[in-house]
Order: sequence, then structure tokens, then C-alpha cells
Amino acid sequence: MKNPLPSFRPSALPSVSAFLRHLADEKQHSPHTVKAYGRDLEAFGEFCARHYGPGWDWTRVDRLGIRGFLGELQRRGLARRSSARALSAVRSFFRYLQVHEGLAVNVARATRVPRLERRLPGYMDRGQTERLFAWAEARAETGDFLALRDLAMLELFYSTGMRLSELAGLDLERLDLLGDQARVMGKGRKERIIPVGSRAVLALRKYLRAREPIAARPGGDRRAVFVTLRGRRVGPRTIQRSMHAMFDAVGGDALRVHSLRHTFATHLLDAGADLRAVQELLGHASLSTTQIYTHTSIERLKKVYQQAHPRA
Repeated sequence: MKNPLPSFRPSALPSVSAFLRHLADEKQHSPHTVKAYGRDLEAFGEFCARHYGPGWDWTRVDRLGIRGFLGELQRRGLARRSSARALSAVRSFFRYLQVHEGLAVNVARATRVPRLERRLPGYMDRGQTERLFAWAEARAETGDFLALRDLAMLELFYSTGMRLSELAGLDLERLDLLGDQARVMGKGRKERIIPVGSRAVLALRKYLRAREPIAARPGGDRRAVFVTLRGRRVGPRTIQRSMHAMFDAVGGDALRVHSLRHTFATHLLDAGADLRAVQELLGHASLSTTQIYTHTSIERLKKVYQQAHPRA
């Protein structure tokens, strides 16, 4: 029986480690993206070790090997979207090898991306939205710090369409409640200014009054907008738990934090907002990414039509 090949780890190959540092430090990709690319390249390296055998290196990788890797992901039941991301990681890595390590040919460049299934994002209808905010407002009327904070986060999510990472990383200096706007750092370290609605401003003012003595405690974070009871910046996991608790309270257990971003975009388009304006508000690099929300609106209209038209 042959001895198994040693497991591949990004830290074991200097090129991968250097590439991940390049993504984090020079390209300013989010920690989540860097971690995901690291996992994808780990899986690809393990496949190459089996496919090419001992002594392989990146110069031996060919198109058949990359196709074999994608085929293995498919056999493992990985979603096409995840396979496409893995291919994107491999492509980016080989581009890096070309530029920084003199690799002659980027064999991943010509590999076709798996055809993605078009998924309509989950969102709340008007009734669900009203029930959610009514519950959160009633809870905040007690004056409890966490209830005030959670309502302010909920209002800000729905008012601006912020991503989870953007809200978690928001600093006080970037929040202008006099000008009713916020400056957020989106993907690729791209900054954008987004308006903040009056209801969100009101909830934020109430929360910030309660936040002041807590953030002033020893070890407290005076810069962060949203803090814990100990005064430290609230992390994405805590925000997710808080939002999911609210969703569960009104029967929206299928909703996720990103559903608030989808709801923001869908409600704007339903009300006649310009698609390019919504693209700018969301911070999408491509208009095609924003266009999925028009499909959401169309599907909703079809449902209304089927239910209401006599000859549908």
C-alpha cells in the first residue's frame, strides 16, 4: 500500500502564501475573500498532488488538470457558484504567478466558468417589513441598550442597503446625522456615500445617547458606531445573531442578514427607482449584478397577475 501524499496547505507553498498576502495587503481584499481563496487553492493543491504525483509544481498544471479539478468539485456535490469561485481563485493565482514569478502561460485563463444557476434573492414584502419594525420598535421602547442598538442596526441596514461587513466596520467619523448620510468602505476598498433615512437617523440618535457611557468604559471602542455591552466593536457574528433573533420573532426564520440588503433594493425598484442609482447605492461594480433585483420584482408582479387576472 502506497503512503498517502502529504496534505497540501497554503503555508507549505511559498507562492500561495505570497499570493494570499498580495490579496490582503496590496489588493485590499476582505479577510473573508482571502480565506475563501485560501481554501479553494488548498483544495486545488491537494487535487494536483494526486493528479500529477510526487514532485509536481505549478508549471506542470495544464487545462486537463483544471477541468479535472472542476469535475471533482461537481462530483462532490459542490454548487456551481462555489465551483465558479474556486476557478476564479485559480485564475487569479496563475495571473499572479505570471506577473510575479515568471510563469510562461496562464493555463486557467481559457477554462470556462461553470454556468451559474440564476437565484432570486430572498427579501421581505411590505407586510413582513412592517411587522419586523413594529416588533423591534416596541422592544426598544423599554430603553434597553441592546434593544436600542439592534433597532438602530436594523434601520440602518434597511435604510442604506449596507453589507454586513460595512455596517460592522462603520466608524462614528463616517456617520453624518446632520447631513443624513454615511461614508462606507465597500468591496475593493471603494468608498461610497449613501443617504440615511429619517427613521434610521432617529433610531441612531437614541442609540448613540445610550452608547456614549458604554463606549467610554476602559477598553471601550470610541470609534465604532456599534458596540457591545462592554464597549467593544460589535462583530459580524453578533450582528447576525441579533438580526436572526428579530427575524425569528416575526416568523421570518428563512431570512438572513443579506435579506435586508435585498429588501432595500427590491423596494426601491418597485417604487420606480432608477437601476443605475440603485447600483451606486449598493456599491455594485457591474450593473448586471444589480439587475437580478429586477427579476425579483418581475416574479412578484407575475404572482400578483396570476392571482388577480380573471383569465390568467
